[in-house]
Amino acid sequence: MPRYEYRCRSCGSQFELNRPMAESGAPASCPAGHDDTVKLLSTVAVGGAATAPRAAGGGGGGGCCGGGCCG
Repeated sequence: MPRYEYRCRSCGSQFELNRPMAESGAPASCPAGHDDTVKLLSTVAVGGAATAPRAAGGGGGGGCCGGGCCG
């Protein structure tokens, strides 16, 4: 079940709640009982295939044109 992070506007405390995605937008009360809370944006860690690190050196430049204009 996803975990959502909230901050109470009344007392400033931050707290987390486990709830179904269908209830992610439902109001949440802080542990002190205040109802004026806001859901925080959180980063999501997704498991799965790991990407291989790039080899050092040798690649193209960067920027908008692949490094050709940065002579």
